Amino acid sequence: MSTERTHSKTSDEKPIGVIGAGNFGTVIANMIAQNRKVLLYARNTHDVKNINEKRQNRGHEIHENITAVHDYKLLANACDVIFPMVPSAHFRSMMKQLAPHLHPYHMLIHGTKGFDITLPEGETIESVKKLDRSMVKTMSEVIREESVAVRIGCLAGPNLSKELAMRQPAATVVASHFQEVIQTGKKLLKSDRFQVYENNDIVGVEIAGVLKNIIAIASGALSGLGFGENAKGLLISRGAVEMVYLGRALGGDLKAFLGVAGIGDLVTTCNSPMSRNFTVGYRLAKGEKLDQIVADMHEVAEGINTVRIAKKCADHYKVRALITDRLYKVLFEGLTVEDALDFLMRYPLNVDIDFI
Repeated sequence: MSTERTHSKTSDEKPIGVIGAGNFGTVIANMIAQNRKVLLYARNTHDVKNINEKRQNRGHEIHENITAVHDYKLLANACDVIFPMVPSAHFRSMMKQLAPHLHPYHMLIHGTKGFDITLPEGETIESVKKLDRSMVKTMSEVIREESVAVRIGCLAGPNLSKELAMRQPAATVVASHFQEVIQTGKKLLKSDRFQVYENNDIVGVEIAGVLKNIIAIASGALSGLGFGENAKGLLISRGAVEMVYLGRALGGDLKAFLGVAGIGDLVTTCNSPMSRNFTVGYRLAKGEKLDQIVADMHEVAEGINTVRIAKKCADHYKVRALITDRLYKVLFEGLTVEDALDFLMRYPLNVDIDFI
């Protein structure tokens, strides 16, 4: 039986799908819409109506080439290339709903910086005795597990939504095992204000993008305490080392952590009040409780859950991750930000770099 598609349109004529109408999803949809028709999936029908009728979403003007939809089947049938942009906590359930409508010809390039964990029945992340790599998945691995999609990629890098929306100069990495995915991502996203780099280590790029959120929370806490650039420089440099140690234990390659998706993203989010993770740390240092901070944030700060996962993984693989460990105690065990900083400054470390 022939597996050829019967669609009459060529791939270049088809719209591009974007799943997730949050800030990042909306901005990516607007960027792609400069040259292509876009179907933007929103889980809220009110958002669909707002986008299609008022041409507005979350303060963003919506490009005329964008049509909002609330139908996975419609989107999958119309689009060969799909960009999932949803929080990690909802990613697997989203893929379960999308998967019945996917075919091997579909190409998926996600932009989610978080982990998915699978725990034994009845266990929580706090109660489980060990958390190893078999229980921790990147989003590309979730896509592979839940669907027939083969050509999978990810976006990662210093991509603050507000700056992208203002068309300020920026860059990203499109990572994939497939050169066709990388070239498609570059073609759809690259512009005179947005550079797109290539990387074949998709898992390393994903892990780098996830782990940097931990250091961003810590950086926000430093700023909230009123400390200056020397302290931040120390945190970022030691945070990068910690990312490498833990990232390699989880299967990432060193190069991914030294590039745009690693150091580039780390520096950006550690210096920007526009970063949700930075904001969490800042508000913690000002004395607010975590529950209060999470309750009034409009979008997910992925770093909070990442701290939980990274702490368990570091313990299992016996990786020294001092910043992650102290931040875990601040977020979930009542340690003050001041005491965490005091511990980190007093800890006897002599070697600067020992992973190269």
